[in-house]
Amino acid sequence: MIELDAATVLLQWAAGGLFFCWLTTRRREVGLGYGWMLRGTYGLMGVLALVIGLRTDAVVLREVGSIGLVAGATVALVVSIVRRRAGVLGQRQVVERRSARVAAMTGIDREEQRFDADAAEFPPALDLVAPLFGLVGIVAGAVAADGPTGLSIARVVVGAAFLGAISDAMLLGHWYLVQPGLARSPLLELVRWTGALWLPELVVLLWPTGMWSVLNG
Repeated sequence: MIELDAATVLLQWAAGGLFFCWLTTRRREVGLGYGWMLRGTYGLMGVLALVIGLRTDAVVLREVGSIGLVAGATVALVVSIVRRRAGVLGQRQVVERRSARVAAMTGIDREEQRFDADAAEFPPALDLVAPLFGLVGIVAGAVAADGPTGLSIARVVVGAAFLGAISDAMLLGHWYLVQPGLARSPLLELVRWTGALWLPELVVLLWPTGMWSVLNG
């Protein structure tokens, strides 16, 4: 059996979640607050992974990956907050269309959320830095774990994607309460990724020595 410690699992979860954060925010439809929530949440998980790793059996490259993930998520969060006045293009367009429709139907100019169209938006590619560091860290953790190296790497990488897709889909599903009118396409994309990843996740978990071997004694 492959034994992974808590530091690797937390880093795995954080890396997957931040990758799918990029996948969603690159569409320029979901409000800035969603990205803030994910970067803050997974950044804290990265901090926990680092603390646990340093206090138990430290793996140098994994801990470097944790530091890089936390730093990348923090920088992305700060840049997004600094550039918050620009909003995001898709959200701006929805607000403008809604306000114009209300004004046309009622003759009343509805007070709308204001954005600075001339301000620079948050660059979505910045969200890729943290998960790339996380990928390096979880591969290092997988190599250090007991068990077949190739299978261990496959499990942590596929598991990171699976955990990230499911977690972000659940969080985004609740975000629709915060941002009414958001199109379903961002959520459907995460659902499709979850559907595509569950079979590889099942295969790597059952592959000997895996859960199938445990169930068969």
